[in-house]
Amino acid sequence: MPELVQHWIDGAYTPGVSTRRGDVFQPATGVLARQVVLAEQSDVDLAVASSLKASADWAESSLSTRVRILFAFRQLVDAHRDELAALITAEHGKVLSDAAGEVQRGLEVVEFACGIPQLLKGEHSDQVSRGIDAYSIRQPLGVVAGITPFNFPVMVPMWMFPLAIACGNTFVLKPSDRDPSASLRLAELFSEAGLPPGVLNVLHGDAVAVNVLLDHPDVAGASFVGSTPIAKHVYARGTAAGKRVQALGGAKNHMVVLPDADIAGAADAAVSAGYGSAGERCMAISVVVAVGDTADRLVPAIAERTRVLITGPGTTESSQMGPVVTATARDRIVSAVDAGEAAGATLVVDGRGFSPENHSDGFWVGPTLFDHVTPDMSVYTEEIFGPVLVVVRVPTFDAALELVNSNPYGNGTAIFTGDGLAAREYQRRVTVGMVGINVPIPVPMAYYSFGGWKDSLFGDTHVHGAEGVHFYTRGKAVTARWPRQAHGVDLGFPTA
Repeated sequence: MPELVQHWIDGAYTPGVSTRRGDVFQPATGVLARQVVLAEQSDVDLAVASSLKASADWAESSLSTRVRILFAFRQLVDAHRDELAALITAEHGKVLSDAAGEVQRGLEVVEFACGIPQLLKGEHSDQVSRGIDAYSIRQPLGVVAGITPFNFPVMVPMWMFPLAIACGNTFVLKPSDRDPSASLRLAELFSEAGLPPGVLNVLHGDAVAVNVLLDHPDVAGASFVGSTPIAKHVYARGTAAGKRVQALGGAKNHMVVLPDADIAGAADAAVSAGYGSAGERCMAISVVVAVGDTADRLVPAIAERTRVLITGPGTTESSQMGPVVTATARDRIVSAVDAGEAAGATLVVDGRGFSPENHSDGFWVGPTLFDHVTPDMSVYTEEIFGPVLVVVRVPTFDAALELVNSNPYGNGTAIFTGDGLAAREYQRRVTVGMVGINVPIPVPMAYYSFGGWKDSLFGDTHVHGAEGVHFYTRGKAVTARWPRQAHGVDLGFPTA
């Protein structure tokens, strides 16, 4: 029997009561590696009850106590970064160097959260009226939930729970059932750092668990990262239940290349951002917008680099790109390539049918490049979430900007140019939440907030950074007077 991945509830492993199981594969080999428990309502109730029980004491813990535990957790994650990267690669498939980078970006949010005493400082106004002061404080919500995707099993959960816990909340994490093991290791390390039982619970499951969390009366807020249809569902259902919700959706990230750009540098960036992690990134570049005659020089340069990429098992040092996460994902991506070819796009590099030697049962799609794609083709309109890069040719800068702004997604975008005025105009006029200037994947540092616009975000608060602190806390305004003696009843507003 394959190993069983259990929940982490109240500081210990528990199988729960559910008999439903999900399969967890090794993407490079196609082998069933383990099975994961899929929660029923009673399992969700158990996890939420544990977090609710721990909530009052944790909210009353001092900032110094929280910071001390966060620093210890940071040290443990740093010491086990290679182990965490190996867990990511084993179940997701991305190459080890990419997995190590994911751990590092998660660590940066923990380091940001270690500054929570400064981040939670309120405001104070002295003598707003005679003998009266006004000030504000921020307090935790209580029990909050995080629903996270398969493509970043360490980084995205660490965008959420370290900051939520630093703010005084308790947290129920529902990671993807496709690669659940890394989240459990993080919970173990946080417990080793001194986090009390129940402050962080890890609950495995599918839509059943998600919907129970969104409906649960003891869950005050929910954070989500995933596809746009599910983000819409999470936002609608969670807010209908009176919860605070931030739901980050899908993407179709455009990289605009102007004629004056460094073509070699732009080609390097397009290949790196398009095929890294087999394109399974919400910030991957999936559309290159070539302005004027740029495509005539850029497409051959991208194709040259694409053809020599080494695709293989993530544990092989020479591999630059690994497999996709499941056989279903592989088949969906191949179907998207079929549709693009049938629609008349020029297939410059075809990754269908690829597999490395001795790994034919893995979930492989080679890097794929299309040229002469038009905005009405499904290969442009759909989020493929795989190693498929498409080139759209436009005549002018304004046409490029109009193309990007008319797309329903608004997660990330980039412009490659040597013209500072053009770059400044683009960053100001583009309707996208994160912009890179000669940077293909503009993921903000932890002290800025991550989030898109339009159909890439539901809710008005981004993840981590100052907006993350505001999402996981509620403001309270206090007006105070300390009179020396009673002055009698006065039903009017004070005026002096």
